[in-house]
Amino acid sequence: MAKAIRQIKWEEHNQADIQAQDLNEILNALAENKEAVLACIELVKGMHDLKVFETGGALLKKSDEVGAIAMQQINQPAVHNMIKSGFGIFKFLGSMKPSQLETILEGVTQGMEKMSQTVEKAEKESFWKMRKRLSKPEIRIVLTSMFDFLEGMGSAFLRSRVNNR
Repeated sequence: MAKAIRQIKWEEHNQADIQAQDLNEILNALAENKEAVLACIELVKGMHDLKVFETGGALLKKSDEVGAIAMQQINQPAVHNMIKSGFGIFKFLGSMKPSQLETILEGVTQGMEKMSQTVEKAEKESFWKMRKRLSKPEIRIVLTSMFDFLEGMGSAFLRSRVNNR
């Protein structure tokens, strides 16, 4: 039979041993992540060269004054209008179907490309050629769409005018 344990001896690590073990763990982690550590050092060096840390420290020292100036600027009517407009834009984009927005943006892109080519050529087009182009399906669908757009926008303007009275 085994002998009963009657005495427990506690091993106490001294501070030097704990620090040596911690330092070993840090060195192992640095060695395993060498590229990430070097990239981080390069990033910090670039920020130091740009005086980011000095600027940040100065801002922290004067944080009360900087905060007061920032609040004064935010309380300007132009900033309020900009924030309201931003919310309006997000609301507008949220109300559109992604496929609709994609079609519109693709059409704008292609139209801008075609327009820039025309501007580069700087050719004058006769009325006869313009009238002939009106019969093209691409032109007719855009003109029809523009008239529908104008009609819808006009009805919104009229509704707004009635509501504001």
